[in-house]
Parts: sequence; structure tokens; C-alpha cells
Amino acid sequence: MQNNNSLLNTKKHFEILDGLRGVAAISVVLFHFMEIIFPPKENVIVHSFLAVDFFFCLSGFVIAYAYDSRIAHLGVWQFIKLRLIRLHPLVVIGSVLGLLTFFLDPFSNFYPTYGFGQTLLMFLASVFLIPYPLMEERFFNLFNLNAPAWSLFWEYIANIFYVFVLYKFSRNTLQIFTFVAAALICFIAFKSTNLMGGWSGPTFWDGGARVLYSFLVGMLIFRSNWAIKNNIGFLGLSALLLLAFIVPFNDNYNWLTEPLIVLIYFPVLVALGAGATIKPKLEPLCKLSGEISYPLYMIHYPFIWVFLTYFVEIKPEMALLKFTVQFIWSY
Repeated sequence: MQNNNSLLNTKKHFEILDGLRGVAAISVVLFHFMEIIFPPKENVIVHSFLAVDFFFCLSGFVIAYAYDSRIAHLGVWQFIKLRLIRLHPLVVIGSVLGLLTFFLDPFSNFYPTYGFGQTLLMFLASVFLIPYPLMEERFFNLFNLNAPAWSLFWEYIANIFYVFVLYKFSRNTLQIFTFVAAALICFIAFKSTNLMGGWSGPTFWDGGARVLYSFLVGMLIFRSNWAIKNNIGFLGLSALLLLAFIVPFNDNYNWLTEPLIVLIYFPVLVALGAGATIKPKLEPLCKLSGEISYPLYMIHYPFIWVFLTYFVEIKPEMALLKFTVQFIWSY
């Protein structure tokens, strides 16, 4: 496949997209912490869970950019090997941390309830990314020890489809499937009143719809040469990304606002990030942001589980806890 856009043919590194990935990862971590303390209407970054859709869109763009021109020569198994080397070590590390906090959490004692056999199965399911929504105490997360692994499961599915099917699609075929996936996103948002699903057993297939659209539209951005040249820069684009995360939570309108963010706003941000000019002094910050994004995302949740059990068992003074969070957030 030939791509005539010189910007996308240079095999440059998109530092600003790396930086935005870090901003999204930090936002997710803060959201997971704050959703325990605040009800949705009081959570200032309540829509940071949509960062996962932003990740999927980035992934589709980066995978198409990196592999479209060489996947036929690279081969299926070499592609899968490269993706496993890139992604799976932190899947294992997150699983080990999840197992350790499962045993060592001072505010809970789940092991007598689940025993050796079920605990081993939870660990193996986490390591090998096999959905196993067992624990009611953890809201039937697909991965009981490390909740964010649900998105890695779907990332792997998207990668497998890419190497076997998607890279062969013409741009017109890709557009058709992207429009179908967009309709599916709208249906799920209307049916569920939001796009929060995918992480639990009861909402399993919502995750498939979320990755399907965002990964496909990310590929389409590359295939269609939608790198929009601009001088907004890393800080400006970070502010625009954060705007999506601070959209207020409203039960009456989430079914509309969330699809608009996922279907239109995030793809535009990726296109802007691909075409943005970065100031040299911000390159180290973007590099660092990109480097910490995936580790931060994949290893933070075992500690969130500990905080959740602390919150449930100790019942800290809410006024002081909210004041502390708001004070930290203000700085």
C-alpha cells in the first residue's frame, strides 16, 4: 500500500502523540482513585475512563503507520512476537503485583473465600489474558487481580485481526467497517446510557465495540492522510484532551456526549497530534510522558484495590478526604 503524504511517509516519531498518551494515562489513574471517593457528578475528571478509547485510536494509527508497508514481508508470527515483547512483560508484572496485594492487603482477606485453586486460576487468567470475572467484591471485573488488563485483552484481539485481516483492507472497505462500528457505538451508548462498559463480565461485548471503532478510525486516519498540520503544540493539545475528560457527567446526556467524544473528538485530536509541531524544549517531557504511560496504566490498579478496601473497611472521614484530594488537585 502506498501513502502519498510526505508527513506520514518520513517514518518520523510522533513525540506529541507519545506525550498525549502519558496525559491520558495519568488521567485514568486519577480517575480510578477519585471514583472511589466522589460520586460521578462531583468527580472533576469523570470522563477520564474514555482515555481507553483514545488509547485504542492511537494504537490503530501507530500500528498502521508502523506496519502497513512491511507487514506482508514481516509475517504473522514475527508481528505477534514483536507485539508480545512490547506489551506482555507489563501484563505479567501487573498480575504479580495484583497477586501480592491480594495476599498482603491489610484491609481485606479474600484468600480464605477463594482458596488456592481459584486464586491460581485468577492469576493464570491474568497472566495469559483470559477473561475470568469471578469476584463479586471486585464488581466481576474480567481480570480480578489487575482490572485494566481488560483493555489489553481487546488490544490483542485488535492486533490479531489487524495481522490476519485488517491490513489487507482497502481504504474504502476500512471506511465501511468504521461507519458500521460507529453505529454500534451509538447503539451501545443509547442502550446503556453511557460508554463505560467493557471491563466487566456483564458488559464484556461493549469492550469489543469500543476497540473496534477506535482502532479502525485510527487506521483510517493514517490511510486517509489526515495528519493536520498545526502549531497548537503539546501543551495546547494536552489541554484539549483534558477538556474531554472534564465534560460533566449527566445521566440524561451521556448517551450523546460520550459518543461525540469517541467518534469525532478523539480522532481529530490524533490527527492534530500527528501533524503538530513540537518545541524542542518539550521533547524530553513528551518522551518521558510516553515512556511512563503504559507502565503507569498497567501497574497502578493493584494499589487502587488496596485503597478501595481501606475505604470500605475503615470508612475515613469523607469531608477531610475530599478536602485533601481537592487540595492536591488544585496544585
